[in-house]
Amino acid sequence: MAKTASVITIGRQYGSGGRVVGRALAEKLEIPYYDKELLAEAAKDSGICQELFEDHDEKPTRSLLFSLVTGSSLHGDAGGGYMDMPLNHKIFLAQFDAIRRIAGEGPCVIVGRCADYVLRDQPHVVNVFIKADMAHRVARAIERGADPAKAEDVVRKADKQRASYYNYYATSTWGDVNNYDLCLDTGKIGYAGAVNLICDYVALREAALAGK
Repeated sequence: MAKTASVITIGRQYGSGGRVVGRALAEKLEIPYYDKELLAEAAKDSGICQELFEDHDEKPTRSLLFSLVTGSSLHGDAGGGYMDMPLNHKIFLAQFDAIRRIAGEGPCVIVGRCADYVLRDQPHVVNVFIKADMAHRVARAIERGADPAKAEDVVRKADKQRASYYNYYATSTWGDVNNYDLCLDTGKIGYAGAVNLICDYVALREAALAGK
């Protein structure tokens, strides 16, 4: 398949297969894929230890009170120099800069980490949200090693963590359909179906942009 000109971001509910879809999509479009890979890029760019990115990966800030006490505010553009900020803000802003740099280098797939928010003003970006019903996600959590008796709690806790992270650092709400171009249910159409639909949408979107 011909390469796309778009950057595709993927938000996802826990257990919906967002990473599976993202990787398969990148392979089909023959473009780079960034998930955990983004942490290594941000660490390299910022000089911050990669283990710190992994420790803070898509985890909410300790508390709003903590940020108020430190006098730090985050929303807006990331700039250089994070030294006077709390560590969680340094980590986010380093990822922010890495996402902007990577998107500026060409088409790619970026999973999670508020990428849709970071790239919100760029016209060549397609934002996708992957969801599935609870039964599907619980089954997947069990496949990944969760205790069957606790699997639903694992799913709900992971979603809550992702929502808290996104809602804190972005100026919108995690999972809100207004943030995305496509919302797909992998429990109904499967991972391959989701990949195909995203490819179809991207092709239509690029054709429409080219016709302007």
